Amino acid sequence: MGFIDFILFPLYVLFFHLIFSWRRKRISDPLLKKYHRQGFWIKVFGALAFTVFHGLISPGNDSVGLFYTEGVNIARLISADASNIKWLFSPGIDFDQTYLADPFNWGYFRSESNYFITRLVAIFSFFSFHNYLVINLFFSMISYSGVWRLYKFFYEQYPLLHKKLAIAILYLPTFVFWSSGILKDPICTGMIGWLTYAIYQAFYKKQSFFKNTIIALVAGYTIAILKSYIIFSYLPFLVIFLVLSNFKLIRKTRFKIAVALGLLLMGFAGFFVVADKLQEELGLLALDKLAESVQSQQKVFIKMADAAESSFSLGVDFDGSNLSLLKMAPAGIVATFYRPYLWESKKLSTLLSSLESLALIIYTLAVLLRAGLFHFIKTILFDPMVFFCFGFSVVFALFVGTTTLNFGTLVRYKIPCMPFYIIALVLINEATKQRKSRAKLTLPGQ
Repeated sequence: MGFIDFILFPLYVLFFHLIFSWRRKRISDPLLKKYHRQGFWIKVFGALAFTVFHGLISPGNDSVGLFYTEGVNIARLISADASNIKWLFSPGIDFDQTYLADPFNWGYFRSESNYFITRLVAIFSFFSFHNYLVINLFFSMISYSGVWRLYKFFYEQYPLLHKKLAIAILYLPTFVFWSSGILKDPICTGMIGWLTYAIYQAFYKKQSFFKNTIIALVAGYTIAILKSYIIFSYLPFLVIFLVLSNFKLIRKTRFKIAVALGLLLMGFAGFFVVADKLQEELGLLALDKLAESVQSQQKVFIKMADAAESSFSLGVDFDGSNLSLLKMAPAGIVATFYRPYLWESKKLSTLLSSLESLALIIYTLAVLLRAGLFHFIKTILFDPMVFFCFGFSVVFALFVGTTTLNFGTLVRYKIPCMPFYIIALVLINEATKQRKSRAKLTLPGQ
């Protein structure tokens, strides 16, 4: 960070502050206004922290070495020759590799998701004087625009839980940090929020159907380009939530049975689609060779263990069989939600996540013990919102945890599901409180 950063950054913060302040004037609820203001400044701080860490402390990463370097390079190519503007509209695979600023980035643009982020950096470069800190702020604000709508979605269902929802969505440290800079994650988290709220508005509240449908399509398409497995693991559970929320409106039993069977089949098919899409994203083999794929991935990470301090093992012997793959599932889910453990954190980049994981372990155990295993599972199965949040987060955690055996990557990959998992726990805890309150009221003699 240089002197120019201290001049430009406050100016662009003021610019975004004016935009979000203008939007805030349309909010009538004083609580929402407070959280909207707090969320904005948290994301500003997140962009600053992200820049300091990736620009100064740990510069060898995709944010700087690939996306920023090549994005600014494309912007400068366009400034030098206007005909190069074609690179903003061409697919990544067509990009002339001889124009790369860093030869070590050769081949990365064959992935359209990589080129999508690089293209965004190039566009924002024209409005930011190619400044890394300011471009990070742009990404952070895109994320916040959608994250705020995700908060509104849950707030409208549970206004009395506003503080706990804010902790899960607006204040969660790793979620804020990894969605505040030049990476795929800020765009994905932002688009999840836009997609959720738009579908909710269009199909549940029946408001501005055309506008919200367009927003949902754009958001869904963007996620599909960047990380398609997110959309395929998320949408089925969101649809199930919307259907189950209106399940009582279905009067005929046979229709209810048909809907239940349809949801079951959709969930079963979605499982395999997510597996296939996640493997494509991570460069694994086809679905029918999932076992061999996971086995080969584990061997690669084992070989890299000495060179990569962040590599880890699930602690499950995998022999390539479907049974051992099934045994891996709990370990993969645990890895996503609760690892790295505090003693496994060897880098500053994973320390924050390990502290957060420790807090999450304690909270999960507290909710489970308070509710009891039976009521814990019952709430998940019979509360549409809990089923939506818990189902998506667990399925997502399963695939990410079993295929990502590096803490540095895992702490980023897992952030889309973390707010949903925490919210599921919060709702289970609240249901337990209400159940115990009702039980006290019905005790004899009271």
